[in-house]
Amino acid sequence: MKRDELLNYLEGLLEPGKFRDYCPNGLQVEGRAEVRRLVAGVTASQALLDAAIACDADAILVHHGYFWKGEDGRVTGIRRRRLGALLAHDINLFAYHLPLDAHPELGNNAQLAQRLGWQPEGRFGEQDIAWHGRLEMPLDLAGLGARLAGELGREPLVVGDASRPVRRIAWCSGGAQGYFEQAIALGVDAYVSGEISEQTVHLARESGVAYLAAGHHATERYGAAALAGHLAARFGLDCRFIDVDNPV
Repeated sequence: MKRDELLNYLEGLLEPGKFRDYCPNGLQVEGRAEVRRLVAGVTASQALLDAAIACDADAILVHHGYFWKGEDGRVTGIRRRRLGALLAHDINLFAYHLPLDAHPELGNNAQLAQRLGWQPEGRFGEQDIAWHGRLEMPLDLAGLGARLAGELGREPLVVGDASRPVRRIAWCSGGAQGYFEQAIALGVDAYVSGEISEQTVHLARESGVAYLAAGHHATERYGAAALAGHLAARFGLDCRFIDVDNPV
């Protein structure tokens, strides 16, 4: 399909204009006009670019792209090598940050809920990025941690009483520890995010609400993969998700 046709579809599906984001969403680097093969991943790292080049990809689709607010905009060093690789091989780079967190079916938070058996009941946080709901079947905190470890392939950092029953839960993928106080106010038993800060531990201990840090990368693997699968089914594109391991 044509690059511009793909871009128009993604813009309509993910509606980036609704979000105040920290980076430009959409087509970040223009490549060839025709897209037959697309590689999806979490972050547009050099390792993902190299994998896409090896696959002879026409486009790369990621959650974490380039041109973040506050960054030094000079094209030197790592930035030069990354952009040089894309331009030399005429590869398009599409990136969707908050829109891919928030999408009600293909987004990171929706995909986490589907995989872990959480029943969404509402949204909260800045631009309604975070979700809250209930477990399909109540677990204690130790069981919830084990469930996360089994699904995500890594042990979460858990702050709280392991025997605490968990029925109501809130979650937000990535670096969303800043929403913890709002989750506490909702009356949930536990909050799951990707990262944790020093003060988060004290909030968990003093509120009695458990906090589980399951990994920024680990909690954001599923949106890009789901979107790639959707594009393959709808347009017949050759889409493949490549997971570049990241322990964070």
